[in-house]
Amino acid sequence: MRMAEQQSDPRDPRGLRADAPMLDAWLKFTSRSKAGELLPMCVPGHKQRQDLVGDVIAGDAPFYGGLDSIKHADSLRVDAERRAADLWGADWCRFSVAGSTHGNQALALAVGQPGQQVIINRTLHRSLLLGLVLAGLRPVWVRPELDASSGLPAGVAVSTVRAALAAHPDACGVFLGDPSYVGTISDLAGHAAAAHEAGVPLIVDAAWAAHLGFHPELPPHGIAAGADAVVTSAHKALPAYTQGALVLARTQRLKEARLDRAFDATHTTSPAGSIMASIDAARALLAADGEWLCGRLIRAVAAARQRLREVAGVDVLDGPGVEPTKLVVLLAGAGAHGIRVEADIIAAGMAVEMADRDTIVPIPVIADNEDQVSAFIEVLIAAIERHRGPPRRPVAAASWTVEPETVLAPRDAFFAQNETVPAAAAVGRVSAELIAPYPPGVPVLAPGELITAAAVEALRQVAADGGRIAYAADPSLQTFQVIARP
Repeated sequence: MRMAEQQSDPRDPRGLRADAPMLDAWLKFTSRSKAGELLPMCVPGHKQRQDLVGDVIAGDAPFYGGLDSIKHADSLRVDAERRAADLWGADWCRFSVAGSTHGNQALALAVGQPGQQVIINRTLHRSLLLGLVLAGLRPVWVRPELDASSGLPAGVAVSTVRAALAAHPDACGVFLGDPSYVGTISDLAGHAAAAHEAGVPLIVDAAWAAHLGFHPELPPHGIAAGADAVVTSAHKALPAYTQGALVLARTQRLKEARLDRAFDATHTTSPAGSIMASIDAARALLAADGEWLCGRLIRAVAAARQRLREVAGVDVLDGPGVEPTKLVVLLAGAGAHGIRVEADIIAAGMAVEMADRDTIVPIPVIADNEDQVSAFIEVLIAAIERHRGPPRRPVAAASWTVEPETVLAPRDAFFAQNETVPAAAAVGRVSAELIAPYPPGVPVLAPGELITAAAVEALRQVAADGGRIAYAADPSLQTFQVIARP
């Protein structure tokens, strides 16, 4: 019997070190540090002394000058990243210590030339919009259909992307977020075929989906489905250190040298060895026990969905178009306000990823077992019952409904002169700033887009419902930053 089947959690992390060279190097470095065998004369400045600022620096080790030579020989990095590329069936892989945000921006720099258009799903994370600024690309937005019963976005239809490619034959690529923030999935194989028929690469932001493809009941991951590049967060679905991410690519349509330049241009030259080692360890864990861990997670989420459906008025997002391990709780039928339910859950020490008026999104992952997920569900149900009210129709959130109208390319708008005006005077002007309800971080307004009355009202409704308005210079929405008129 495999070790993972003998106990509730798989293995001592040290048991992974034979297949995780960065983890092995981190364990050796920290062991020598604890033994007092090191007197480093290089950064970081804490010099492994926990008596200065406390335990906050425990385990911190530089990658260069700690895990590997300070001369950037990179044999350790290349070895670990090659193992990850092999696991996902990619030709190229890099480990990022700046999350999927960095990966999205690096891939934007890798795909085209300034001024070129790119087909892009509007429900992607804000980080890709900033990638368009860096790369000088011009977006051609494609949008998913909304599910009328939940107000949430489905996957983007292949026909929508085909139509956009046909209307914009000079586009340099297709960027899609899949799964979406709420776990809805699209036909990535169909999208890959559409992009390749048009002669361009398909790039997938799969930040929440590092576990996909590692159990027969899960959808294939993007590379297996035919995508040319995928960015995924090792710290979201996998048990890596915060900020850990992987960028994976096939090099038939994306050149390796350009990928390296784009990645290095936007990455730190001082990566944290602890983050790098944790990505390597999470990859080794997935290779060794991914199917068992994903199977446990699938069972836990299926049981949670069933239990929630037993609660009057409560429903969950489910079906063939939803990733099986995603848990999205729909509250409109129970009349409970998601922000109030969230406050109770936070008070119980169980913070969730997202809450708005009609929706709660916890994030169960392979680190959770069935008992832990079940315990959370009972606390959630009790909070829903405390805040139960008259049933209502769900309202689609601003992030999914506002139709963008691009007036200036994101890069042009970013560098243009701007001014601050009252909200009433902002309608009809061009936005100089990115404004997004957070979570999910999907922009309602972006640099270069026309500010409409509908967008302003949608943002105000988010704030009135208790949501956070992120990235705006004035989160109160009394004023907006706009492009100055000549």
